[in-house]
Amino acid sequence: MSDLEPRLRERFTAYRVDVTTQVAGPGPDQARRTLRRRRQTRAVAVAAAAVVLVLAPVVANAALNSERRTPAPAETVSPTNPPTTGPLPTPSITGTPSATPSTAPSAPDGRISRAQLLAARVDLPKWPSETPERCTTSDVRLRGDAKPTDVPWLSGVAIKHGDLDGDGADETVALIGCRGYGETWAKQVVAFDRDRDGRIVTMGRVVRTGDGFDDILGTEIASGAVQVRVGDIQPCCSTPKHLVREQVRTYRWTGEEFRQTDGPTKFGKDPRLTDLRLTMNHEFVDAPGGRKLTTVLTVTNAGPVDAPKIQFNGLDVGEPAGGDWSRCDRDAAAADDNLSCRLPGVPAGESRRYTFVYLVPDRSGADARARSFFVFHYDDQGREWPDLKKDDNSARLPGQL
Repeated sequence: MSDLEPRLRERFTAYRVDVTTQVAGPGPDQARRTLRRRRQTRAVAVAAAAVVLVLAPVVANAALNSERRTPAPAETVSPTNPPTTGPLPTPSITGTPSATPSTAPSAPDGRISRAQLLAARVDLPKWPSETPERCTTSDVRLRGDAKPTDVPWLSGVAIKHGDLDGDGADETVALIGCRGYGETWAKQVVAFDRDRDGRIVTMGRVVRTGDGFDDILGTEIASGAVQVRVGDIQPCCSTPKHLVREQVRTYRWTGEEFRQTDGPTKFGKDPRLTDLRLTMNHEFVDAPGGRKLTTVLTVTNAGPVDAPKIQFNGLDVGEPAGGDWSRCDRDAAAADDNLSCRLPGVPAGESRRYTFVYLVPDRSGADARARSFFVFHYDDQGREWPDLKKDDNSARLPGQL
């Protein structure tokens, strides 16, 4: 141990010398460096505190404004804690949903067949004022045929179905008729539906005769509207069918009644007709066995359309003896028992003269009567057309023959 002590003391002495030379002591330079670091640290801290003091009101004000501008939610949701497994619960939303097809009750089915309509008793809208009393409206059992003494009847025009009130279910449209005065029929288009108990009820009248026309020819349903084909006149008796003018008028349900929404509202003057005017000059001349009567008939077409053919009626005043008799349409005359003469017509705005010569007795007999001549407008197909002004379509022969 004595041998080691000198060496240990030597080692410790060398170690102290070495550490002392490498570690800087707290001299003046080191003190200045330490003071400078402390001052820099204090300056940074003061600047940071100032920034915080300046920005704090701005941040607080921005947060307050942001809170004020945030809109309230459109729906109120009741939050719930979701279960650990399974789908999240659907939030309950306040307010009325826009559509609830799964819960809304379905509208009654208003599709009614012809047989079902004939088997039911229905209430009908009012008929035109000139309709006979037998055309009833309350608790009516419709008939399937049109007899003169019958109550209101269901027309043979096909029944139509469609959604007229937008409830998602179809309604029924039918043409109902009732015998009017003479040979005419009163008609009306009626819409039917069913109530919740399945009973047939009357929805309303779409349109009826007398509302600017005299006949109803058919119906269609398109896009929730009722299209009605109407005629200006109702041909009956000797009225030819070619005189009927047709229009299609559209009606829609307003929630209370049907109103016209499309199509013409009136017929106006018939553009196919013209105004013929007749004047006459005549002369009697003595002839063997009697007298010769010469009539000159002047026809003026005041327009607005041409008259391809004209026909004179009332020419049976004596035996034909010359003039335009040879130009008469023989077939037309034969069909009329030779009491008429059909000739080439008169263009609009022009006049034509027609001469007829007769042999007549020299004195009137017991069957003598007053004689008048009439002119009528015909087309190239042999169809007769009315005149716009009937009062000037005739001329009277003085005396009696």
